[in-house]
Amino acid sequence: MTRIVEITDFNVPELDVYARLTEAQLYHYNEPKSGIFIAESPKVIHRALDCGCKPLSLLMERKHIEGQASDVIARCAGVPVYTAEPEILTQLTGFELTRGVLCAMLRPERPTVEQVCEGAHRIAVLENIMNPTNVGAIFRSAAALGVDAILLTPACSDPLYRRSARVSMGTVFQIPWTYIGKKTNEWPQKGMEILKELGFKTAAMALSDDSVSIDDPVLMSEEKLAIVLGSEGDGLCGETIADCDYTVKIPMSHEVDSLNVAAASAVAFWQLRYKG
Repeated sequence: MTRIVEITDFNVPELDVYARLTEAQLYHYNEPKSGIFIAESPKVIHRALDCGCKPLSLLMERKHIEGQASDVIARCAGVPVYTAEPEILTQLTGFELTRGVLCAMLRPERPTVEQVCEGAHRIAVLENIMNPTNVGAIFRSAAALGVDAILLTPACSDPLYRRSARVSMGTVFQIPWTYIGKKTNEWPQKGMEILKELGFKTAAMALSDDSVSIDDPVLMSEEKLAIVLGSEGDGLCGETIADCDYTVKIPMSHEVDSLNVAAASAVAFWQLRYKG
């Protein structure tokens, strides 16, 4: 049965997850158990529910209770639904809600690298990509363009951060992913060893004198390929490039030196998609 709760007091602790806790605090909310994340918009919430995420509460504009969020509410039976008019919710959360709906959910258990890569032919490895928007955009491209899984180094932004999940259109719940290593010093050496043990050739997306073009036929014919993408500012670290089997570039024109990492990922995923 749905329990609708009209917001009359901003300070009730049940609203802390929406109004007063940072993403990092939500991540550690239930330690040593899994933390919490906030899913934003009905599409993202539905995709999180589809992959088994457990809802804790909902926050939405009053008009959506019997409108665009009615299906979400039906799938979250027994979960409290906190509601108010848009201006009150904006005052509470500090931002205008996208599509007027938020859902606090328990984080799913994180799989192992081996589980994520099982049966995969194309995976992406994100090295120290800290912008949540870029992470979300890369996941969306990966889902659309045939990437089987994504691995992230420990310094990467969390794909379940609210903005990442929203920009990804919920594909962070469709593409298998996990972190490769728990500490920053476990990448690249230990991480590369794991990838090689799993049978992957590695392709560093970087501009260098010995780069091969992204349409190189040998590169494209690899049975199992890990496409390694670097941070927004510095790109891949030198050790990572040296450890990869290929260094790969996207040919540029008009004296453009490089693409944003999210745009580069889409080009790479399309060109290097598995055709076996």
